[in-house]
Amino acid sequence: MKTYLVTGGAGFIGGHLVEALVRRDARVRVFDNLSTGSRSNLTAVGGDVEFLEGDIRDLDAVRRAMAGVDVVLHQAAVPSVQRSLDDPLTTNAVNVDGTLNVLVAARDAGVQRVVAASSSSVYGDTAVLPKVETMAADPRSPYAVSKLAAERYCRAFTIGYGLPTVALRYFNVFGPRQDPESHYAAVIPRFIAAMLQEESPVLYGDGQQSRDFTYIENVIHANLLAADAPTDVSGIYNVATGTRITLLDVVAQLGDLLAVQIPVQHAAARRGDVRHSQASIDAIASALGYAPRVDFASGLAQTVEYYRRLHGERAR
Repeated sequence: MKTYLVTGGAGFIGGHLVEALVRRDARVRVFDNLSTGSRSNLTAVGGDVEFLEGDIRDLDAVRRAMAGVDVVLHQAAVPSVQRSLDDPLTTNAVNVDGTLNVLVAARDAGVQRVVAASSSSVYGDTAVLPKVETMAADPRSPYAVSKLAAERYCRAFTIGYGLPTVALRYFNVFGPRQDPESHYAAVIPRFIAAMLQEESPVLYGDGQQSRDFTYIENVIHANLLAADAPTDVSGIYNVATGTRITLLDVVAQLGDLLAVQIPVQHAAARRGDVRHSQASIDAIASALGYAPRVDFASGLAQTVEYYRRLHGERAR
């Protein structure tokens, strides 16, 4: 039985990934400093996982967490383009230096594979669609730069030390348990939270910008495929659905699901945002056998149902 280390395992994506690993009856160790994650994201797995509180910027702590590990699923990061513009130093320290610590500790511990979370933001604002992994990167924010640097470190450790690594470029992940209350919250939980309170969702810009929104189950599926890949498989792969939808259309679909019609509120476009984003998923389909399991409409319905239940519980 393999032992998996999930850095950032108490976060939104990390918590779902830990649950999926536990359902496999795997040994799972979570390493998280709880700066953005929460132990509540691990409620469903109870005592089935080992939890270590620590920071990936602390190499000694990472080394201790790495002992006896077979596969690392590296989700720990400071997320958000906007947060990186506000505080580029912390973003770099966690996402770049922290990733390097994870790779060094994994190399020294004889880990079989590292799967690292990257981001579609590395492509920048190029008008070419869909985004293909062979395109030149053009990061427009410290966050995007940090994710590109982390990818390059993964590749360097594969070439230089023979450590198999896969970097997964996530495209706008959404789903249950995503925090809607943070100033840096992703748009879908933020829209749902506002509309459940009969408030206007805030759109930055004209709302015609489009995204390849990717339901959480698809991201978990991609991570598990990467974790199970043969030792000769390394590389960088998009994780998405291969489709796109405008933010105005997202609001319209949410209105239908929630049976409300609330006018949107427009605000100035935000620095670092891209206009359109859509992935090619041909490479990950070929290399790992990935195909989306949940389409956007089905994922949105499941997400709305989760927040509707949560809103009802809080109202009682």
